[in-house]
Amino acid sequence: HLVESGGGLVQPGGSLRLSCVASGSSLDYYAIAWFRQAPGKEREGVSAISGSDGSTYYADSVKGRFTISRDNAKKTVYLQMNSLRPEDTAVYYCAAAISGRPRLPETYDYWGQGTQVTVSS
Repeated sequence: HLVESGGGLVQPGGSLRLSCVASGSSLDYYAIAWFRQAPGKEREGVSAISGSDGSTYYADSVKGRFTISRDNAKKTVYLQMNSLRPEDTAVYYCAAAISGRPRLPETYDYWGQGTQVTVSS
């Protein structure tokens, strides 16, 4: 069971930090990804972090602005989002899988309920 938090309304150029907490289970060895979905658009893989070697993935649209990290002791994965733009507005979901692929939501087994991020002045 995954629970996201940290979404909200922020002005362009602002920052937010999303958290994804696993309740009841360890995140060790799981690949964790953040996806987002804007109204009328397909779910998009934003970032991911490996459960084995900690390697990371970023979509081109967020590279240099977003940072993913994990704290296995706290069973938490974070997505630090800086220099936010209106086009980052979406519902953000975290997902977990033993061998998930960053841009393929169908490869993830467990999903959170999502947290809304709105970037607007």
